[in-house]
Amino acid sequence: MKASDIRELTVEDIRAKIQEEMANYDKMRISHKMAQIENPIQLRSMRKLIARLNSVLTEKLTESKEA
Repeated sequence: MKASDIRELTVEDIRAKIQEEMANYDKMRISHKMAQIENPIQLRSMRKLIARLNSVLTEKLTESKEA
């Protein structure tokens, strides 16, 4: 998901997506600890997506405070 796609979402949708992705990341990380997962690069891409979501959320919250 690109940042431009994320910017089209509402604040509530972004928060829900962050919660969903964090849960998926935790599950995948635990399964990676137990046994090797097929594509360990997915962990990195999930972390980047969560960071991207948090960045856009912060931008939106800052914009709403300024206005």
